[in-house]
Amino acid sequence: MTRAFWKEAVVYQIYPRSFKDSNHDGIGDLQGIISKLDYLKELGVDVVWLSPIYKSPNDDNGYDISDYYDIMDEFGTMDDWEQLLEGMHQRGMKLMMDLVVNHSSDEHAWFVESRKSKDNPYRDYYIWRPGHEDGTPPNNWSSFFSGSAWQYDEVTGEYYLHLFSKKQPDLNWENPKLRRSIYDMMRFWLDKGVDGFRMDVINLISKAEGLPSHGSEPLGDGSPYFMNGPRVHEFLHEMNQEVLSQYDVMTVGEMPGATVEDAKLYTSEAREELQMVFQFEHVDIDSGPSGKWEVTPWTLPRLRDILHKWQVGLAQEGWNSLYLNNHDQPRMVSRFGNDGEYRVQSAKMLATLLHTLKGTPYIYQGEEIGMTNVRFEKLDDYRDIEILNMYREKVTEGGAKHEDIIEGIYAKGRDNARTPMQWNAAENAGFTEGTPWIGVNPNYREINVEQALKDPNSIFHYYKKLIALRKENPVMVYGDYELLLEGHDSIYAFTRTLGEVQWLTVLNFFGKEVRLELPEQLQVEGKPVIIGNYPEEGLEAGLLRPYEARVYRMH
Repeated sequence: MTRAFWKEAVVYQIYPRSFKDSNHDGIGDLQGIISKLDYLKELGVDVVWLSPIYKSPNDDNGYDISDYYDIMDEFGTMDDWEQLLEGMHQRGMKLMMDLVVNHSSDEHAWFVESRKSKDNPYRDYYIWRPGHEDGTPPNNWSSFFSGSAWQYDEVTGEYYLHLFSKKQPDLNWENPKLRRSIYDMMRFWLDKGVDGFRMDVINLISKAEGLPSHGSEPLGDGSPYFMNGPRVHEFLHEMNQEVLSQYDVMTVGEMPGATVEDAKLYTSEAREELQMVFQFEHVDIDSGPSGKWEVTPWTLPRLRDILHKWQVGLAQEGWNSLYLNNHDQPRMVSRFGNDGEYRVQSAKMLATLLHTLKGTPYIYQGEEIGMTNVRFEKLDDYRDIEILNMYREKVTEGGAKHEDIIEGIYAKGRDNARTPMQWNAAENAGFTEGTPWIGVNPNYREINVEQALKDPNSIFHYYKKLIALRKENPVMVYGDYELLLEGHDSIYAFTRTLGEVQWLTVLNFFGKEVRLELPEQLQVEGKPVIIGNYPEEGLEAGLLRPYEARVYRMH
């Protein structure tokens, strides 16, 4: 296993719209981020990943890009961006940008040209098809954001494909000119000094030849024909050869539906594609048969089995990314911990899990102070296109009950992650002096950065300690992982071993005390606790308190 900065790094994700507003318009911006760089430096993170900051009409909060070479007006200017990059580099931090190239905005110049006529030079930058004779779409694929994945365009009388919003037409990666245009754009940012890319739904860029329907229903799941498609490895290898291999950069591909075997292909160093993937298996754990909005209880044995499978699967080949929440997922302390009585303990326990497994940990803004899900009273308070489209489809058109749907939104809605960062107990949590673009979580008076910095036992200071330990102890990065207590209902325990050094992590995932019975060769009596989320007084070797986490130095 070769050493690399991206294996040793801790990444912090910023959702710019919700991080810090500097000009009082209620929307976070680049100068807001600049004003908080010292905060990130104090936390100790090495890399900052910015969700998209490019020009966009904001149909899907910046994931619909109208100009890859310019900055969204609400966020600032290219000068602001250059100041941000310089400020990060001066503090020894790297910047990872979001690369969104499965689709663009329908307001991008390429698409504006593409829709003008069937023989326009840009027509083939997108995926256009005639409908069936009866006027129905070319196939039955459904969009991730509800409804058909095809939009009829009257100008040329054909349909274009959009796996997401109808304002996000899919790019046609079969076209070598399109690929060259994307590689040119990547070089533009890398030459400006960007240190890497997080690639949005990058395993969807290759669609099966002929774009066949799936099943006989009017709306079917087309994912077998566009997830991990036939040419995706060829395209990513080409991207690596043409662009990525020319720079010292960090890459992670967001890959819904990727298995361990897929991930090995994408991240094996010998294959020269990407370094890491974001897989979704563990965050789909509470989705029922009809998808994410049908919330079903998760169990620790199932969560542990999934994490274990990925730890073992990528042990020799490839590399894991470690995350439990991001801008598309609910807050981890509300989902996998306890956001009430044991919020602090459970947030620290989950942090211990993420930072002591093998892989690169990703922290989502606010996670380090234990921010929680939000329960907005009115549907009008939500901003996410996925939530609003689903609600319209299920309630307005499908006759479902509001109270049944709203519970799913409370548990799984993406806006849980998008409420403004809670900086202090002042109005709007110190995020803005204007009207925030989305409501602030009402618990900001108790949960905020100012309070966390003052309290030596806060979640923030625990994260800081975990990150510092990782920098000082190669076992946390490169140590071999081995699972213990395989069948246990409430404890996740594992060792990390590098040469003569062995650490043991034990985690109680629930709000009750539980007995810790370890194998004889791993007795912890008298062993030093490197880090734990309870005071050491009252520590009993054979008993874990509610949501307790401990890391022992075994030898």
